[in-house]
Amino acid sequence: MSQYFSVHPETPQPRLIRRTVEVLQRGGVIVYPTDSTYALGCVMGEKAAIDRIRQIRALREDHDFTLACRDLSDIGTYARLENNAFRLLKAHTPGPYTFILKATGEVPRRLQHPKRKTIGIRVPGNPVAQALLAELGEPLMTTSLLLPGDDMAMTDAELIRERIGRQVDAVLDGGSGGLEPSTVIDLSEPAPRILRRGQGDPTAFET
Repeated sequence: MSQYFSVHPETPQPRLIRRTVEVLQRGGVIVYPTDSTYALGCVMGEKAAIDRIRQIRALREDHDFTLACRDLSDIGTYARLENNAFRLLKAHTPGPYTFILKATGEVPRRLQHPKRKTIGIRVPGNPVAQALLAELGEPLMTTSLLLPGDDMAMTDAELIRERIGRQVDAVLDGGSGGLEPSTVIDLSEPAPRILRRGQGDPTAFET
């Protein structure tokens, strides 16, 4: 059964954040809160952990994986940003949005879309997620925790642990999660395109 860390949703305890990061650095898979739903996460270079997340979510090979970043300073390393895309990210981060961008060579090929060579980028506003990213010191490979066969995300970390606690290494409980995933916007082409409507304001990206 996975480890279980209950943290304050606004001021998470540094000791528990450090313990969660230690799990990640050992190649583990975690569940953690974002500003939309709970999410699965691992270090982006850990192939075995990524494969476990694919299995938990029953993901297709062409799934757009996402890197959760602490702020915009990380993004230029991992994604190609045109001026218009940068302005949109600056205006809407941190927040419940995932942006699809052309990946740079710093992104492992297994995380890129196999044909389009894109990667998702998120800057979550959730204080627990922010503390986790600050302690880790690099982006976190992440995907929303929406289990196969479910219509909605699970919002209770204890119930998440009961259901998939043997498939992950740690569950970081930061309070009740949201039901809607992030809004996904494709910025890899000249005109923004909404791929999934979720939390946030999708109309801000309509042309």
